[in-house]
Amino acid sequence: MNPLDLHQLHTRRQMLKLGAMGMGALGFANIAGPLMGAVGSPGSVPLNGTLGRTHFKPTAKRVIYMFMSGGPSHIDMFDYHPELRKYHGQELPDSIRNGQRITGMTSKQSSFPCVAPMFEFSKHGQNGTWFSEVVPHTASIADDICLVKSMHTEAINHDPAITAINTGSQQPGKPAMGAWLDWGMGSPNQNLPGYVVMISRGNGNPQALYDRLWGSGFLPSKHQGIKFRSAGDPVLYLSNPNGISKSMRRDMLDGIAAINQHKKTQSGDLEIDARIAQYEMAYRMQTSVPELVDLKEEPDHVLDMYGPDARKKGTFAHNCLVARRLAERDVPFVQLFHRGWDQHGNLPKAIRNQCKDVDQPAAALVKDLKQRGLLDDTIVIFGGEFGRTVYSQGKLTKDSHGRDHHGRCFSSWVAGGGFKRGMEYGKTDDYSYNILENPVHVNDLNATVLRALGIDHERFTYRYLGLDQRLTGVEHPKVIKDLLA
Repeated sequence: MNPLDLHQLHTRRQMLKLGAMGMGALGFANIAGPLMGAVGSPGSVPLNGTLGRTHFKPTAKRVIYMFMSGGPSHIDMFDYHPELRKYHGQELPDSIRNGQRITGMTSKQSSFPCVAPMFEFSKHGQNGTWFSEVVPHTASIADDICLVKSMHTEAINHDPAITAINTGSQQPGKPAMGAWLDWGMGSPNQNLPGYVVMISRGNGNPQALYDRLWGSGFLPSKHQGIKFRSAGDPVLYLSNPNGISKSMRRDMLDGIAAINQHKKTQSGDLEIDARIAQYEMAYRMQTSVPELVDLKEEPDHVLDMYGPDARKKGTFAHNCLVARRLAERDVPFVQLFHRGWDQHGNLPKAIRNQCKDVDQPAAALVKDLKQRGLLDDTIVIFGGEFGRTVYSQGKLTKDSHGRDHHGRCFSSWVAGGGFKRGMEYGKTDDYSYNILENPVHVNDLNATVLRALGIDHERFTYRYLGLDQRLTGVEHPKVIKDLLA
């Protein structure tokens, strides 16, 4: 905005003109808003965010996304094919691999021998769903989850794949899913962030996680994810410095807000509003966050349900319990990243350790939400950025075998929030390599989650660089209605 335009905004004539237009718009919105929300949208509900109202009647209010960073092996956890036992050691047929783009780690291999599932499987739940011995606790909630075996993505390396599943695009710079929802839906809780991120680390190779994965991209910066830490203050600079009282902090923030408002008047920069809002949220979090992460009130039987690590800050189990407490406080989007799933030659041992870290707490989170009546309107997601290949990475020997990255098919599960329960969806071939039935792209899953939240992903847009940007990208993603109850 140029200085002349700013000057004109300050004249009495311009003020009266714009004010009258604004009052008319407000009046029309008050009359037409409820009607517009009701037409074709029975059951739509008000929101605190930019959308104002949901597009449809929602079945969920919030999301807890447990993201297994590094690519868990679907073959060894969820997608069981007994036929693979007889193919073990045999060359993967060219008709199955079909010229697939592969990583540089296996592109020079002259042989691609198949590796059978490394663990025993058994059936669970009324549907008789197969689960590996390394996820016995997840198997115990078979009747509460929807297991999607036909997830797929175009990315074959970690960073673009993680970026794509979190933002809808392999290209960095787009808003994360949580940022989109905080912008569009807002949050009923004004004392906690609408988008919270917690990170834990397993024993495997920890792929890097960058702050942009929970960033706001082109949306106002106040919608970026707030990362809770495992040591010191849960959020940086939460405590006042020595010698600074709460009243002094309040006076300081009031002074900074006045300076920022003056600067906004001069520059017209709307991002200054985000800066003011973040200062105010930080002030409110000084009271709300310490109470949130204090688990002293949690009874022993609840802590024991999440496992022995629940009392240890920074563990996945502890983060799952905090996620439940955030859900109780109506925080719309919580994301738990667990690092260490980048398992290649060390997969047989490493995946056992990783599952030991996450299996019990992940299942406990679902059980805990269910017994508190929160699972019905909370979507819980468990999955990674891709799966693992059926062929061995490196030479297959009795004591050495691994798996490379595989995006053509992998498994995720979803519970609660209007998703069907006790269900398997999608089917892969006998090599767990290609999808035979009901493919679900990563953006299809995101579109379906938005639908459960009452949002039409095609109308959930933000104008940037001349385009109506969307979380679900532009490759014609679809809502998988078969996943919804």
